Amino acid sequence: MSHLNYNHLYYFWMTQKRGSVTRAAEALFLTPQTVTGQIRLLEQRLGGRLFKRKGRQLEATELGQLIFQYADKMFSLSYEMLDIINYRKDNQIMFDVGIADALSKRLASRVLLSVLPADGDIHLRCFESTHEMLLAQLSEHKLDMILSDCPVDSSQHAGLLSKKLGECGVSFFCKSPLPQAPFPACLEERKLLIPGRRTAMGRQLTRWFEEKGLHPKVMGEFDDAALMKAFGFFNQGIFVAPSLYQDELLEGEAVELLGETQELKEEYYVIFAERMIQHPAVKKICESDFSALFGGQQGDSVAEDGVNLAMDACLVD
Repeated sequence: MSHLNYNHLYYFWMTQKRGSVTRAAEALFLTPQTVTGQIRLLEQRLGGRLFKRKGRQLEATELGQLIFQYADKMFSLSYEMLDIINYRKDNQIMFDVGIADALSKRLASRVLLSVLPADGDIHLRCFESTHEMLLAQLSEHKLDMILSDCPVDSSQHAGLLSKKLGECGVSFFCKSPLPQAPFPACLEERKLLIPGRRTAMGRQLTRWFEEKGLHPKVMGEFDDAALMKAFGFFNQGIFVAPSLYQDELLEGEAVELLGETQELKEEYYVIFAERMIQHPAVKKICESDFSALFGGQQGDSVAEDGVNLAMDACLVD
């Protein structure tokens, strides 16, 4: 028997993973015709069809399902090997972290800084995007870890795990003059700047307004927490932020506190592939106790001086 062409096998595996030849071709930077041709050569080599048509969709045949099981193990193991090899670059350990844009960047930075050694041995690169897009990047081995506001559904994302790091209440802020009604009724007197409704906090706010019988007017929805706060600093809208940072937001800024609630919680989760528990930074975050941080004690354990950070502010497409 002739040697198996692993490129052909890889194209088949990618097509099954992506769900279509077109999406596989986009990921592989090839034409759909090229991918289709390579899969046909693999079928000739194996002596059977790997896909069948079901309406307009491709579905793996019994042979295709069997081949995919082996291919998935092979290529997942090869990605794990590359992850381990690529940890180090120029005598540094690379640490690529995705940060959900709905999260407070101050808290995210403190979580990351708390596990970075002062000797600069870890080279950190941060990428900001939506929870869903970051999960896709993590599944494709393009990230080592994600910080997000919600956990991963392991039944939908095999091989991915999550751990809750902590949570804190939420406060409402705005510029003077302040609304006259007491909190939370005052939220109806001024237009709101809120997280997008597809974010965890956006969904919490929608339910909370309904439970309180509030009917506020929304000026805008923001997936990016920092952009939402920036709008709040320059207009008359009310915006939300983690209560943990009340003092910092009120100090030197022309905003005032309207009220706070523990009924709303901004939650922080770390999400990682099971194989990445070998990464020293991921391992340290999973083993660390962040109760002091989320309890409002900033502490001195976050050593910013001398830490070699390469913060690449990139939006992951």
